[in-house]
Amino acid sequence: MNTPDFATQRDALADVVAIPVTPFTADDTLDTAAHRALLNRLLTGGIRTLTPNGNTGEFYALSSQERAAVLELTCEVAAGRSAVLAGVGLDLPTAIASAEQARAAGAQMVMVHQPVHPYVSQDGWVDYHRAIADAVPELGVVPYVRNPQLGGQLLSTLGELCPNVIGVKYAVPDATRFAAFARDAGFERFVWVAGLAESYAPSYFAVGATGFTSGLANVTPSLSLELLSDLRTGDYPAAMKLWERIRPFEELRAAHQSADNVAVVKEALATLGLCRRDIRPPSSELPGEQRALVAGLISGWRT
Repeated sequence: MNTPDFATQRDALADVVAIPVTPFTADDTLDTAAHRALLNRLLTGGIRTLTPNGNTGEFYALSSQERAAVLELTCEVAAGRSAVLAGVGLDLPTAIASAEQARAAGAQMVMVHQPVHPYVSQDGWVDYHRAIADAVPELGVVPYVRNPQLGGQLLSTLGELCPNVIGVKYAVPDATRFAAFARDAGFERFVWVAGLAESYAPSYFAVGATGFTSGLANVTPSLSLELLSDLRTGDYPAAMKLWERIRPFEELRAAHQSADNVAVVKEALATLGLCRRDIRPPSSELPGEQRALVAGLISGWRT
């Protein structure tokens, strides 16, 4: 077994963590050619951390075979060019099997989707993540925290049990709660990734995040990377000027409890001729008037 390079993995999280879309053909199968082209476009554009099987990739709408195919293609394209943070989740045996697949495919890390269960106890949350982390001790493990009821002490406990839990994707829309959670967990122990993309990146960076997730990067990697650069240097006036440009696009994605989160990104990519706009239920394609709005928003954006 190779010695885990957690320092390199931590560095990869303190960056723009892009969540690639999953393109489909007219027959509702994976569009491998378009997917490969989009991944290459992200990497050529300067992105160095990819999350296959994230929510922008329609994780919950893919079959297990499709999730495996998405993982393998991403690892193939990214080999030697970027880190891969593979999304895993669902029931515990499936999550563990997916983490083991990620290791075999060449991913360096796994992001654990929030457990899908109506009854998530505090201890059960720790047990779920510990079982996954223990199954792949050489991979960095990144819990995806969306539940505002979870306290930082839970993560502290998990970190003591599992040295390979190296970072957190925090996606509760409350910067004050994030700041408290991070410090209760052990601020220096973990890498803190703002999990609500560019919209929340400035406020979360102000209280300690060092990376942020991005679906926008599918459309224009340069804007996401420019925002990261401004935040790293503490140039908040420049960051907020850029934030204002991005804001209408991200507000469309966040509207109606993020109902069109992926549809907006795929619409932008379709407008650019990079993939089809097809999206699977329970999401749906944008209506005509919103398609025109997306086209207007991205016109003139450099990619």
